[in-house]
Amino acid sequence: MKNAMLEHVNVTVSDPLRTAAMLEQLFGWKIRWQGPAKNEGYTVHVGAEDTYLAVYSLGDPGANSLSSYQAKGGLNHVGIVVDDLDGTEALVKEAGYRPHNHGDYEPGRRFYFNDDDDIEFEVISYADQS
Repeated sequence: MKNAMLEHVNVTVSDPLRTAAMLEQLFGWKIRWQGPAKNEGYTVHVGAEDTYLAVYSLGDPGANSLSSYQAKGGLNHVGIVVDDLDGTEALVKEAGYRPHNHGDYEPGRRFYFNDDDDIEFEVISYADQS
C-alpha cells in the first residue's frame, strides 16, 4: 500500500485574489499558480511547496442556504498548522478577523476564525503548548 498525502483542497470563494492575499499575509504562503479555470472561472493556487489551497470563483457564487455542517459535502473548516499560535492570532486580528473558539487540549492549542466568505479556518500549533 502506498503512503498518501493530501496535496490540495479546492474551495469556491467570491474573490480568489483577495483570499490568496489574505492567506499569504497570515500564513506566509505563496501563489504557486493562477489562471483561467473550469467553466470560465478563475483559480489561484496558494500554499507551500508541496501542499496548497486552490481558491476558485465563477462570478458571484451566491450565499449558502445551509451551514456547511448541515450540508452533505459541506466544507466545515480548513486546518492550518503554525509554529507560533499567538503571533498568528495577532496577525489574524490585525487583518480584521475575529478569532473564536479557542482550545487548549491534546495534541495542541488552536483557535478558529471566519474569512470574508465565511469559510472557517482552524489554526493549530503543536509547538507552543501552554
